[in-house]
Amino acid sequence: MSILLIILLVAAIGATAYVLVRGVLAMASGKDLTGEQQQQWMRKRVLFQGIAIVLIILILTLVSSRG
Repeated sequence: MSILLIILLVAAIGATAYVLVRGVLAMASGKDLTGEQQQQWMRKRVLFQGIAIVLIILILTLVSSRG
């Protein structure tokens, strides 16, 4: 079970990094004058960060209950 959580955590961290880079590139391109696209990337980044934090809490809870 904890192996699955670690794999999910790595995927969430990777997704967060990907969305962060895409958001920075979208902002740097200057094509989106209203800022709507940057807001969408920001929301996705916050979502993936939240998922990663929940997974970290679950992993730490499992590890502390075993020890």
